[in-house]
Amino acid sequence: MKKVIISLIVILAILTIIISVLFSRNQTTTKEEALQTVSLSEVTRSIFYAPQYVALSQGFFEEEGLKIELSTAQGADAVMTSVLANQSDIGFAGPEASIYVYNEGKEDYTQVFAQLTKRDGSFLVSRDENPDFKWTDVKGSVIIPGRKGGVPYMTLLHVLRKYNVDPNKDVTLDDSISFDLMAGAFSAGNADYVALFEPTASATEIAGKGYIVASIGKETDELPYTAYFAKKSYIEENPDIIQKFTNAIYKGQVWVQEHSSEEIANAIVDYFPDTDMDLLVTVLNRYRDIDVWNTTPYLSEDGFNLLQTVIEEAGELKERAPYREIVNNDFANAAVK
Repeated sequence: MKKVIISLIVILAILTIIISVLFSRNQTTTKEEALQTVSLSEVTRSIFYAPQYVALSQGFFEEEGLKIELSTAQGADAVMTSVLANQSDIGFAGPEASIYVYNEGKEDYTQVFAQLTKRDGSFLVSRDENPDFKWTDVKGSVIIPGRKGGVPYMTLLHVLRKYNVDPNKDVTLDDSISFDLMAGAFSAGNADYVALFEPTASATEIAGKGYIVASIGKETDELPYTAYFAKKSYIEENPDIIQKFTNAIYKGQVWVQEHSSEEIANAIVDYFPDTDMDLLVTVLNRYRDIDVWNTTPYLSEDGFNLLQTVIEEAGELKERAPYREIVNNDFANAAVK
């Protein structure tokens, strides 16, 4: 009899565990089914966008009832194409992409609704160590600046002009090298300077193949470097989704402001599995030092106008786009409130 009772207790215990597991799975499935799926196309995978990965890793989108399907397009043009073709709901790239689309006369153009970064994230790397670097030192040199027409390229031109360095006469800009090959070409001896994003800039310095001498972004006033946008029709039809998305991004921005670089690194490391933790912290400290991240999703008119000035100076903009057509700050304002 005693053995029978023990057997019944064991069976009941096993049944309790099975029911608990099934209930837990059902609860998880129910929660996942309740989330609204949003497809997001990012311009590239970069530590520069740390607040976004914090929002993802800390569950801020789930708190807002959203499930994010993240894809990396490798280029602003590819991001915009994906959004216009309805392959992605939301795009993440430079606001200049939305300016170009508007100026093309598209009826269902894209609107920017949340800004993430407010400075250029690239650094000028020199072949020679120069702790007393001045921008006039680049005169007579060869610089690898990135793709002609790209915002990193145009921002560099803006900074050169700021220091009375004529990009057409005082330096040679080798824009024939693609983004992913710039560091390699520089290391091979093809130029005196190169403009690199992180972690490539720091990795180049650690490898003893160059020296970071200046932040390009630090040399400009705040400008909207990367932001989130969607087709005007999508925003009008899905204001609740756009608001929830913006709320999550704002939570990520606040979290980054309130936590150390080490804590941020631990939060986003899964998005950069091939990056050494020490290097990750170094890069985050460097970005923090130059104040690259917006503290709110709001995109200012002054910043928008500066961006158009930078593009105009580079000869890439014939007509300015109206701020209030391209930028929709309603969701940013509501998120902050």
